[in-house]
Amino acid sequence: MKAAVLKSFGSPLVIENAPDPVLGTGEVVVDVVATRVLSYMNEVFDGTRNYALDLPIIPGPGGIGRVRAIGPDATKLAVGDWVFCDPTVRSRDDVVAPDIALQGLTAAGPGGMRLQRHFRHGSFAEQMRVPTENVKRLGAITSEEATQWCALGTLLVPYGGFLAANLQAGETVLVSGATGNFGSAAVSVALAMGAACVVTPGRNEKILADLVRRFGSRVKPVRLTGNEDDDREAMKRAAPGPIDCVFDIMPPSVSPIVVRAAVMTVRAYGRVVLMGGVGMAGGPGLELPYPWLMRNCISIHGVWMYPPDAASRLIALVRSGLLRLDEYQTTAFDLDHANEAVAHAAANGGPFRLTVIRP
Repeated sequence: MKAAVLKSFGSPLVIENAPDPVLGTGEVVVDVVATRVLSYMNEVFDGTRNYALDLPIIPGPGGIGRVRAIGPDATKLAVGDWVFCDPTVRSRDDVVAPDIALQGLTAAGPGGMRLQRHFRHGSFAEQMRVPTENVKRLGAITSEEATQWCALGTLLVPYGGFLAANLQAGETVLVSGATGNFGSAAVSVALAMGAACVVTPGRNEKILADLVRRFGSRVKPVRLTGNEDDDREAMKRAAPGPIDCVFDIMPPSVSPIVVRAAVMTVRAYGRVVLMGGVGMAGGPGLELPYPWLMRNCISIHGVWMYPPDAASRLIALVRSGLLRLDEYQTTAFDLDHANEAVAHAAANGGPFRLTVIRP
């Protein structure tokens, strides 16, 4: 099969022939039709993000494709099914605290690296081998629609955060990082889950106005000034009532001061979800006052990715019409132009933009 291979950090992907994946028990082989390119994939490939990758590797977290071959433990899947390949691979021998690897992207700890040694190669290829439980049926779609369905991989991240926070219909949410790629996805997911109001702080007034244009009056934009106390009060004023849940998805480059201003808008007994990158690039971490946390009974949820059933539930939200994939503007490249796709994703990583490789 043809594949794009990362052989060393800082070097371009090499497009070459690679061995076809060999099916084993508990696995499915999928013909990859479309796969998204993360906006920060260039930082993974040049080593800036310091992701745990055992090279050489075929990168690419998840994708959309058709089942090519199934093992004896698959009872619902059939050859030819349209599926979403969930990149969050979990060890099977500890359901309480499994080790996790993101197939084709990174791994957490020594256990995650062991997983990566087997489920290492991702979706920048014509075929990929995936754990059976990570293959989620989409129902009938066309090959052209597969490009749009790649947005699932972005939408799943905030969906996992809101599931952890037990977001309820009618609640007020604040999305810290709402003007980014994952943050704008969080706005659409929160509204699809029934949030009555989503407060969207940011500095880019054009993007803030576009969120209101897309989703209407349930979105309450707030222009940030950089003053922690002033910004916190402005965010509180924008909400029609107490803020029940704060979701943070700020990148590593953002100051923890900005994140703290948003976090501390939450009401007493409220919930905070941390899915961003504060401190990952060095520098100070997020410092929250112990007395404020304790006296206000604040719940802090650190969340990496999402539970195993999240993808199927999110697919159902899309099928119901509550969550629209057509919000996304997509640009597709073939596998021979994978390096151009990575560069395009880096330059066009804004809200509701999607760069896709179609092997």
